Amino acid sequence: MAESADGPAGSSPGVDLKTCLDECMSAMDMFLNNQFNESLESLKPRMKESMYHALVYATILEMQAMMTFEHDDIISAGHTMKEAQEICQRFRKKSTVVGSLSSLVNKSSGDHFTEEEVHAEVCYAECLLQRAALTFLQDENMVSFIKGGIKVRNSFIIYKDLHNFLQSNLCSKGPNHSHLEGGVSLGIGAFNLALSMFPTRILKLLEFAGFSGDKEYGLSQLHDGVMVPNIRAILCVMLLLCYHTFLTFILGTGEDDVTDAVVLLQPYLTRYPKSAIFLFFSGRIEEIQGNLDKAIQRFEEGCAAQQVWKQFHHMCYWELMWCFTYKRLWKMAYFYADLLSKESRWSKAMYVYMKAAYLSMLPEHEAKPFGDDEVELFRQVPLLKQKIAGKSPPTEKFAIRKARRYKSNHPVRLPVPALEMMYMWNGFTVIGKQWKLTEEMLETICEAEAGLEQAASNEYLADDKCVVKLLKGLCLRHLGRTLEAEQCFVYIYEHAKKIKYDHYLSPNALLELSLLFIQQDRKDEAIKWLRRAKQNYKDYSMESRTLFRIHAALSKLKAEKDENGLEGTTL
Repeated sequence: MAESADGPAGSSPGVDLKTCLDECMSAMDMFLNNQFNESLESLKPRMKESMYHALVYATILEMQAMMTFEHDDIISAGHTMKEAQEICQRFRKKSTVVGSLSSLVNKSSGDHFTEEEVHAEVCYAECLLQRAALTFLQDENMVSFIKGGIKVRNSFIIYKDLHNFLQSNLCSKGPNHSHLEGGVSLGIGAFNLALSMFPTRILKLLEFAGFSGDKEYGLSQLHDGVMVPNIRAILCVMLLLCYHTFLTFILGTGEDDVTDAVVLLQPYLTRYPKSAIFLFFSGRIEEIQGNLDKAIQRFEEGCAAQQVWKQFHHMCYWELMWCFTYKRLWKMAYFYADLLSKESRWSKAMYVYMKAAYLSMLPEHEAKPFGDDEVELFRQVPLLKQKIAGKSPPTEKFAIRKARRYKSNHPVRLPVPALEMMYMWNGFTVIGKQWKLTEEMLETICEAEAGLEQAASNEYLADDKCVVKLLKGLCLRHLGRTLEAEQCFVYIYEHAKKIKYDHYLSPNALLELSLLFIQQDRKDEAIKWLRRAKQNYKDYSMESRTLFRIHAALSKLKAEKDENGLEGTTL
């Protein structure tokens, strides 16, 4: 590559690209050591003149916005990322030809790009990608959706051209090459991994023509981005940890192995033993494995590690709430739901719903914390509905629908609301790792089922019985009582016409029946019921989440068939 006649293009006069990258690596190091404000302050002096200082500063603000969901934080992060993009634009190769980046792979012009200009391309693409994420988060109107889509497409095209360039013999490897490779691995990996998780139906709606969505390739690219020290390594690690501990769990079947996450996390936890971020992921891994006491310890350590960004505390409180739910310690779970309802702005309706749900799980004679009454709390839920960055979370909509029955002067109480919401977050997969926890939860569910058998006829009775059957079937499946589990799921399918409100039960019962069949190696039957769940139901609560899980199950079956070279049912 040719050197720029005017000196380094990605940095302030007199400061070379390597120095800027070293300073930004130091800032990321501070960030990971819980020195959040110090990290931002160290970047400020050069954030108006160095593309990397601008990008890293904006990235940290975007992480904060993603955690707070506060409108002001999202707007601020968006403005800062736009400014970072404008700074990167100044250092891109000047050209009047649209899409001039494709010339990178053209022999006649590829060598005319300076090292800094190529770095400017990857930084520019990253700004576009992060701005698109904020745009989707910020507003749901069609104009914003289209703007976000354009940013995504432009970003994808740049990453694809850069990837081709790095694979060509035109790319000379300078001292900062690892940072360039890390940036391309981050972009290509993120696109492939994200798109691989989308059901075909949603991809068609988004019209991502030409976009690739290869999960294994996406994972390998992100792993490549971690292998060599570079400024994007931490983002690659965090994306992989999010994928292994959240996305595959909540939007997948929940059966995935977390060994990769453990291996990825260990060196970072060794280097940053007090990092709130890595303590949080460590807790999440323990939780998924069913090691709840260890998970609780990690989340508590994460809270104690820093007091600057309370948003980290809220993330830990949320997980602690579920850990105590799995242990059936309803008052402790209530305590964390109460803390969240007072401190977090993510979804007041959801938190108050969970408070009410935990109170309703307590025996009638037991004193309620703070003198709260679950009926009054349930009645508050619809009044707390809000749009977060233009959208209402699907779980909040679900909570509001479930709480509506409490409007009546003599409400019919929900049988096991905390456990029903636990299902929505795939929590039965957690307790399924521990026989004792599963048996105890089954006991609670059977008590609720017995209560419904004695209940007077009412408009919710058929729905409530099916809710309890679904949850009971999950426990039975994890306990290896497969025939009884199958009968529970089939019961819901056979009583579908009696369901008045909880229409999500039918497709989810078929999904769980299919997962049971997969467990029994009855794969063709599983495919049949998965396709029925996918095609025969629509407009029900948490539909997207169910479709993601169906897609994950079908993809897993397809991968197994391809791996074994089997022919048969088309997936």
